[in-house]
Amino acid sequence: MSESPIDVYGLGQCAWDYIGQINRFPDQDTKCEMSSLVNQGGGPVATALVALTRWGYSCTFCGVIGDDPFGQLIIDSLIEEKVDTSQVIVREGFSSQFAFIAAEDNGGKRTIFWRRPTGHPVLPEELNYDLIRQARVLHTDGLFPAASIAAARIAQNTGTIVITDAGTLREGMLELAKYSNYFIVSEGFAEALINENNPEKACLELQRYSPGVVGVTLGSRGYLVLNHTEWIKGEAYQVNAIDTTGCGDLFHAGITLGILKGWDLKKTLDFSAWAAASVSTKLGGRDGIPEIHEYDQTGNITT
Repeated sequence: MSESPIDVYGLGQCAWDYIGQINRFPDQDTKCEMSSLVNQGGGPVATALVALTRWGYSCTFCGVIGDDPFGQLIIDSLIEEKVDTSQVIVREGFSSQFAFIAAEDNGGKRTIFWRRPTGHPVLPEELNYDLIRQARVLHTDGLFPAASIAAARIAQNTGTIVITDAGTLREGMLELAKYSNYFIVSEGFAEALINENNPEKACLELQRYSPGVVGVTLGSRGYLVLNHTEWIKGEAYQVNAIDTTGCGDLFHAGITLGILKGWDLKKTLDFSAWAAASVSTKLGGRDGIPEIHEYDQTGNITT
């Protein structure tokens, strides 16, 4: 562990999710019966921090909620998981982020309908820069671009490692890449960046922006990462996937864990792939978060 007050400062999305399991996604103007329904906290950064606290690390979360019932559920779920919520900003009179997720039986593919928080994004002046300087890792998804870039700049200047979970190519993401030690994007981000489905080309393009490790997650096809001149290609773990919600969140949580533990990059990525596959075996992004010791029993790399 660390002498720092916190191991990870997280900045980004938190949500309340409803996840319904269906046989297949319906046609328009039809009815579709769900076989099961769960509701739980979600959001890329919030879920990553939940995983990290379960794995024994201290985490502080900064994000935006409204003063609505969903906001209280989000806060309560994080507190229950021992995530420090002192930096969460409540926008009075506004609504929290919410998602409804339809998870198909066959392979766990899901469709997400979501609404971002209606309150103003986190502003750079609302960040606690002392905590960012003291943290070992800054973990962000770039939803609040101005605040994320400001936080990453401070982190870079003070030796805090910056990990960006880049799910969507939105405003400010490529600027944020300049201050990221690890900038791993989704397949959709990569395709939007270069206007074609070519992960290798996307990694080379990402290197133009980020000085650190870049890569693309490829779902059931694994991942491709470029560490300066070293290419690392990994396969996805084969599991009985129920719902792929949270797979990207856990992949990035695994990267943060590997950094905190001082693992080499190949083991870090292998653990990340294993954690991502593990969470898909249950509905939602949190119920399937695995225990670290299970990796030593099932993972490919245990040294």
